[in-house]
Amino acid sequence: MATDEPRLFAAQAVRAFSYGLGAVLLGTSLEQQGWSSGRAALLYAAVLTGTVVANVVVGARADRWGRRATYARLCVLLLAAGAVLATTDHPAALFAVALTGALSTDVIESGPFTTLEQAMLGTRRSGQRLLRGLGTYNAIAAAAGSLGALAAGMTIDRRAFAVLAVAGAAAFALTRRLSPAVEVDRVDETAAPAGPAPDRQGEIRRLAVLFSLDSFGGGFVAQSYLAFFLADRFDASPSTVGATFAALGVLSTISFLLAPVLGGRIGLLETMVVTHVPSSVFLAAVVFAPSLPLAVACLAARALLSQMDVPTRQAFLLALVGPRERSRAIATTNTARYLTRPVGAALAGGAASLAVGAPLLAAALIKVTYDAAVWRTFRDVPLRSHPSPRRTTDDLGDPVTTQDRSHRVPVADRSLHRPGR
Repeated sequence: MATDEPRLFAAQAVRAFSYGLGAVLLGTSLEQQGWSSGRAALLYAAVLTGTVVANVVVGARADRWGRRATYARLCVLLLAAGAVLATTDHPAALFAVALTGALSTDVIESGPFTTLEQAMLGTRRSGQRLLRGLGTYNAIAAAAGSLGALAAGMTIDRRAFAVLAVAGAAAFALTRRLSPAVEVDRVDETAAPAGPAPDRQGEIRRLAVLFSLDSFGGGFVAQSYLAFFLADRFDASPSTVGATFAALGVLSTISFLLAPVLGGRIGLLETMVVTHVPSSVFLAAVVFAPSLPLAVACLAARALLSQMDVPTRQAFLLALVGPRERSRAIATTNTARYLTRPVGAALAGGAASLAVGAPLLAAALIKVTYDAAVWRTFRDVPLRSHPSPRRTTDDLGDPVTTQDRSHRVPVADRSLHRPGR
């Protein structure tokens, strides 16, 4: 499994770069082709629909089909989508590839690729090692996606969509080199019925609802609206806004890397809450900042804190359920996040008509509500873990029996979630 992690990171990097470029290039190319805003919105809705359907299918079937085989199929779809986008602008072709589930309208996506990658990273990992892996995984996505978006500003040629095809081919090649260790262990798989254990179904649904609330709040504070706010409120120039966002991207990447350090010290749920609440406070403070430098300083503080909950919430979900349940659980929560974010973005327009800073305040309030709800709901919920059946010792080096493997939670996992006292 140690050799699989770099391959998954490499696949994430090339895909994130292509999504960063593709997300920007898709918008600019549609505008150049004379698409109306309504027609473009329908195409984005098709991309969202394809992502949601693909996520549901992956969550339900990936472990049965095999994670590597499912991942390879997604790579082929990405390759095909990139080839189509690079060679034609026919509306029917664009809508067809949008529905494949292989595309993304965001620099960093939460689609079927992410569902599989996170499940594969968590198959043989637990505790601090899993958290470090997820922190690195997300940092790579942020950095590569930002570079892709930057590269998109240097070209207006539709043929640049070929990067998606190259990313699909590269990820496919890396997939062929993944070991069987990324699969759900077949012995463990036959030991229990398929799907989440009955005592975890309700918890997965509650997490999905809460994560969707967080994503809904995020829709109010899209990066494009932040750019508009800075220009409208402080008369910031495009170059200033661009430099600001570049710096915020670097701070967000650092935030991903710091999350495992803090999470290992105070716990997963604790890190999710104690970093997310102040980040929302800093977001609200931007609205009341009297000058551009102070507003940028608040955004910088927010960027350094706001992403720490991403790898920690991913690790929390993986530690909450067993290995066989992870693909389905990740797909469920990712789909929930995808469904609500566009709703928040749509409502942000109405909020902005009241006051230019209203969407930012709404986002901060919704996110603080989410933090309070997730803490109250899960602070006393114990985490579970399933060490690999091939192991003969636990995290302390003590012998592990077959019965222990089904019920015992390693100390390393318990240290990442300290129930409220």
